[in-house]
Amino acid sequence: MDRSEPVAEAQGLRVCVDGRPLVEGASLTAAAGAVTALVGPSGSGKTTTARALLGEWPRAAAVSGRIRVDGVDVVDGGYRASERDLERLRGGTVAYLPQDSAAALNPARRVGSVLRELAAIHDPPGGRGRARAAALRSASLEALRTAALPADTDTLRRFPHRFSGGQRQRVALAQTLVCRPRLLVLDEPTTGLDAATKLSVIGTVRGLAETGLAVLLLSHDRAAVDALADTVVRLGGERRRSGAGRLPRPVGGAGPPAAARRSANGSAPLLRVRGLGARHRAGRRRTLAVDGADLDLGAGTVSGLIGPSGGGKTTLARCVAGLHTPASGTVELADRPLPPLARRDTEQVRRVQYVWQEVLTSFDADRPVDVQIARTAVRLRGLGRTESLTEARTLLEGFGVGAATAARRPAQISGGELQRAALARALLAHPDVLVCDEVTTALDGERQADVLGALCATATERGTALLLISHDLGLVAEYAEHAAVMAGGRIVENAPCDRLIAAPATAQSRTLVEASGLQRTATST
Repeated sequence: MDRSEPVAEAQGLRVCVDGRPLVEGASLTAAAGAVTALVGPSGSGKTTTARALLGEWPRAAAVSGRIRVDGVDVVDGGYRASERDLERLRGGTVAYLPQDSAAALNPARRVGSVLRELAAIHDPPGGRGRARAAALRSASLEALRTAALPADTDTLRRFPHRFSGGQRQRVALAQTLVCRPRLLVLDEPTTGLDAATKLSVIGTVRGLAETGLAVLLLSHDRAAVDALADTVVRLGGERRRSGAGRLPRPVGGAGPPAAARRSANGSAPLLRVRGLGARHRAGRRRTLAVDGADLDLGAGTVSGLIGPSGGGKTTLARCVAGLHTPASGTVELADRPLPPLARRDTEQVRRVQYVWQEVLTSFDADRPVDVQIARTAVRLRGLGRTESLTEARTLLEGFGVGAATAARRPAQISGGELQRAALARALLAHPDVLVCDEVTTALDGERQADVLGALCATATERGTALLLISHDLGLVAEYAEHAAVMAGGRIVENAPCDRLIAAPATAQSRTLVEASGLQRTATST
């Protein structure tokens, strides 16, 4: 390939499924040493466009236009590149970091094993025996270091489930970097990251571009786009707004988010966590992930749980949901102990619902999304199949996921649409407690406000205790009355959001406030 040519180029790309356009006339250029940002609302075709560079698109899709990558015509009118040519491009020439990091990680293999294998395939070192093994280990550690992860033996020996959601995002990034590609495609790489880590990843991406790597950035994060992009390509100029007024009651309703920010007025909490401790295994060792956590959630209230990546937030949420067995302490619902999920009855399962960040792994890959969601009402509320499906589709439509989209398989819809589908599934259970772990990371700002407004309205109308887990203090403060700050496995502060912003009592809280810029805003007003 002529090195003066772009690493990748798309012209007039059109992808249709069943006559419905997923991408309409997209054109972009990814040049060596430059960052091209692909932006647009959820469902506008960003991921479909990016995956088309690898010769991947939905089954039965009609694809037209032209795509050329590293001198290979991937698509040119009716022509398609051979699978052999595409295999040469994938990984070594174009490395793709998916939005849902779980899709890139093998849960049964240690991180170091996968990194060494990828390095051996795409950037094989010379030598044999110990010299080769040492070179592969060195490449693996360098990829971890570049992805802002600890470059040590402990990290190499961990399985993916041992990391937080934000850390798994960086493990997936390390897997792409170790391939030493010419084009790095990053699909929402800053989602689920605290402010300090996000800045580190932005610096890493900029540094990679300065070494001559071409970067295609897919993002809703305006700060990341502004900091990184040399060129911005926008998809989907218009879309229907799914405002709170369109959401079906009682799922949502009119009124500002502040209407949902009610206090418990001194009443006993609906959910009570006391002295909770939880551990993770690392070979023969056990590490403390949650240490003596206390948390109260009141009926009809919106609370926040914030803190840096790896601080224990998700482990605490999994203990509440029954997915992780605590080592100590108690979780009580309406003054009654909640056992692990395997020992909960149907009513206890219905009453406590958990939506986690990596939603793709929570869906069956081979069944339509709407059918899976409807199953929740059949199994937990005893509704008939027809009634359940009708209610599920109405709920999905309220969240901006139309019937045609909901009838597809999970991999055939966007990450943002799948996040909203996961929320709809949890709400269909009519839970008393709803735990939402970074559930709007794949949504653009307008859609994010719509969804969170609907969730808060639901908490008010149904008396649901809603817990929003996030790295973003500003986002939580807009919707929650109280927030707990978690770092190093401990709840270090629990206070009303306005007091937390105006006068943070701990160093960890001050770091979050400073990173968000909220204290400056509060002072200026």
